[in-house]
Amino acid sequence: MTERIARETRSTRETDISLELCLDGSGSYEAETGIGFFDHMLSGFARHGLFDLKVKVKGDLEVDDHHTIEDTGIVLGTAIRHALGDKRGIRRYGSSILPMDECLVMTAIDLGGRPYFVFDGAFTSEKVGDMGTEMIREFFYAVSYSCGMNLHMRILQPGNNHHMAEALFKSFAKSLDEATAFDPRITDVLSTKGSL
Repeated sequence: MTERIARETRSTRETDISLELCLDGSGSYEAETGIGFFDHMLSGFARHGLFDLKVKVKGDLEVDDHHTIEDTGIVLGTAIRHALGDKRGIRRYGSSILPMDECLVMTAIDLGGRPYFVFDGAFTSEKVGDMGTEMIREFFYAVSYSCGMNLHMRILQPGNNHHMAEALFKSFAKSLDEATAFDPRITDVLSTKGSL
């Protein structure tokens, strides 16, 4: 089996991003975005999804964290899409209900090629560390649309803002790992259309 790896770059007046993703990894990570809490979330995504991830971002943090986080989502979504190739043999769907202390979150994914994003949950602080909590939704929106992924995320039991954010990133990782996994019973693509 060929490793599913994508290397992506994006350079604009607002951000300069290089990212490497291996879907068939071991959970290794290097994240340098200039936003400490965002690095922590991306590291958790890689480790708990067993993806290998290297991401380096130089963004206009003197403005705020919006462009850095949103553009990283665009590049990650593009990398997932390219690493998947023709999607032959993958399970396509993945879901995870994940607890973190008092918090409980749910994520469900369909890699069917049609982007759609639903987020149900609210944070009670403007920031966790140096990352704006409203950017968590923006990040996953960017990932879903640039990947062509149907992504539903819901905070079932709210609590500490750090716990909610971390549970969302880990739940996304577990769901994506399941959706991208191969099933030997699927010899083509999992669709009656014949393509994804």
